[in-house]
Amino acid sequence: MMNGRRPKARLGSLLAALAITGGALLSGLPAHADEPSAGAAGKEAPRVDLVLDVSGSMREADIQGKTRIAVAQQSLNDVIDALPAETEFGIRTLGANYPGADKAQGCLDTKQLFPVGKTNKTEAKTAVATLRPTGFTPIGLALRGAAQDLGKGETTRRVVLITDGEDTCTPPDPCDVARELASQGIHLVVDTLGLAHDDKTRQQLLCIANATGGTYTDVRTQEQLTEKVKQLVDRSNDTYAVTPVKTAGTDACETAPVLTPGVYSDREKFSEHRVYRVAVKSGQELRASVSVSPDRAVARDYGVLLQATSTAGQELVRGTDAGSGRTDVVSTGLRWSSDGSKGHTATATASASPSGKPETTVCLVVSNSLAPQAGVAADPGLPLELTVDLTAASPAPDGPAMGLGRGWILLLVLTLAGLVTGLLFGWIARWRIAVWQEN
Repeated sequence: MMNGRRPKARLGSLLAALAITGGALLSGLPAHADEPSAGAAGKEAPRVDLVLDVSGSMREADIQGKTRIAVAQQSLNDVIDALPAETEFGIRTLGANYPGADKAQGCLDTKQLFPVGKTNKTEAKTAVATLRPTGFTPIGLALRGAAQDLGKGETTRRVVLITDGEDTCTPPDPCDVARELASQGIHLVVDTLGLAHDDKTRQQLLCIANATGGTYTDVRTQEQLTEKVKQLVDRSNDTYAVTPVKTAGTDACETAPVLTPGVYSDREKFSEHRVYRVAVKSGQELRASVSVSPDRAVARDYGVLLQATSTAGQELVRGTDAGSGRTDVVSTGLRWSSDGSKGHTATATASASPSGKPETTVCLVVSNSLAPQAGVAADPGLPLELTVDLTAASPAPDGPAMGLGRGWILLLVLTLAGLVTGLLFGWIARWRIAVWQEN
């Protein structure tokens, strides 16, 4: 039986060695010191006001066999259940309270159903459950009311408008109201969701969204409505601390706007290229990301490309992402350093900055391969959000003085683990043969 005991002892030693070796190597993995850390929360909480159409046409039962109001109520229940704790959320209705035929009176019918603030979810859902389709559709007046509900501040506020038709109470025209709110500089974005699919409604909702930098979505199912509203609430949570600066990219680097670190918004037409410029000093690393929102029905299988190029058009680095029509936003990013050890300086045009440090002009090119579905308006362009940052250049992982990169260390761990596992099974096989011969 000595032949049986000796392999068991060696087996224990091998397992201990594997644990020690793997643990030591994994503990030696470099920390992600160069990864951006989460910033401190903004001084103001994210604020969202949902404007719900409760006019008479919401009785129509044409969404998966359910009435439009029933679909909206169920979606709102799901959204309220999923609200982040820090979000200040409110609900305003239009056409919910006046049942009469006097249009002048009915076109004043907009009311705050649930005030913007920390949400008591039970009270909010109870209020939504009481709604019954009633009157007219004063969208313009409701947008003005929502702006008052949200108040003013330094951070972006969002209005999410859910409706099944165009405004029946013009004036004020809701497009003009949206432009009026945008011109006040109160950082208000209106996202519109249409439950009906006629061209007049679509054009009006697109106009409202475009005037404020928001998005338009043509809603076909309850699941789509729920998911989209959740995404918009989450987006307000992600971006409320920074208000994007409006910019306008061009089709050539020499005429492109020069961007400094920050967040920028623009609109890009289908299959268009938009170019921006960034000045990168020696020792700095450029980090850029772009998000494009397909805010209307688009053809499947599309992509977004972000390139950093020299002023002569030579590509330095790129980032890509692809979609299939199931995502709300398509995003990608890139990193590039002017550090000569990475071999990029020779490909970009350098000059002297006021500080005396060499400075490289990098062209950021945003391209998309999206196409509208049949009957969908191509104008205005798709909402685009570009983030630019300049940080101290991180060490090149491929430099011999820097040691092995994270990927090589992981490969080494896996190789050693495979080797030790092979030896382990070899000893087990020898032990089984020895026991078999003994018996």
